[in-house]
Amino acid sequence: MIIEKPGLLSTIQDLGRKGYKRYGIISSGSMDQIAHRIANMLVLNDEDDEAIEITMTGPVIQFQNDAVIAITGGQLSPAINEEKIEMYRPVLVRAGDVLSFGRAKEGIRSYLAVHGGFSVDRVMQSASTYLRAGIGGYKGRALKKGDVLPLKRTISIDEWDKPIKWSANRFNHSQDMMPKTIRVIKGLQYDAFTEDSQRSFEEKEYTVMPDSDRMGYRLDGENLSLKEQREFISEAVSFGTIQVPADGQPIILLADSQTLGGYAKLAQIATVNRSILAQSKPGDRLKFNVIGLNEAQRLLIEQEQELQILKRAIALEME
Repeated sequence: MIIEKPGLLSTIQDLGRKGYKRYGIISSGSMDQIAHRIANMLVLNDEDDEAIEITMTGPVIQFQNDAVIAITGGQLSPAINEEKIEMYRPVLVRAGDVLSFGRAKEGIRSYLAVHGGFSVDRVMQSASTYLRAGIGGYKGRALKKGDVLPLKRTISIDEWDKPIKWSANRFNHSQDMMPKTIRVIKGLQYDAFTEDSQRSFEEKEYTVMPDSDRMGYRLDGENLSLKEQREFISEAVSFGTIQVPADGQPIILLADSQTLGGYAKLAQIATVNRSILAQSKPGDRLKFNVIGLNEAQRLLIEQEQELQILKRAIALEME
């Protein structure tokens, strides 16, 4: 694959660098992990195989070999040779075909998986790109014009060359309904906030600010304050931790966030709703729904069961 135009930010990601947080090594990995997993399922890869995370403005890519691809996540108007293609299904491309993207209609991040995966070096058992450290993915950086991205293996396209009339689009979580409702569970310092702040967090809307990135979303909304000013011991944080610094405006930590945080931890995004969060862009309005841990676990189990049913259905369709 030759990158003719890189787009705004296109990086290789898998499901993250696991097992190194105790050494201060962040996870990275795809922001929308459900979309990433489904993209790989659709091309019969392992769910954790590499995919290209495409943010907001997509790249232009020319294929040097026949390939089977799938694009999931945000609707960024993908096209092959300028003809629109459907997302959430396998798509056959021929050598010489050009994949491009158009206007962002829903969401902010698309995932491009190719049958067989990409041949890139793994750092600490992961192919995820961590831009600040310059490790992982393709040379530790975002894709640039002229990059040649090798595939692990090429295939005989004939075995895929049949009409594919189904899709997995019902798993698309990038719809732009406003405000987006995101389930959270209470954080370790939830009770340290005033009752007015707790009420504001649960009832008011917060807006994603422009200075947001893969490290964190800065939010703008009702000020949140502690019952008494105090300092907290730095402790472990993760994807979805909502911290509130001294200015009272929440920050949601994301895939490239640090491993420790010393701000008050108000809440934690329920894992089942991470994809909705990951597809939020600057200007989007968020509303938080506090649920219990048991409910969060139940919803996540249901989501995983649906994904495994989808995986089996895809395998049957492709037999």
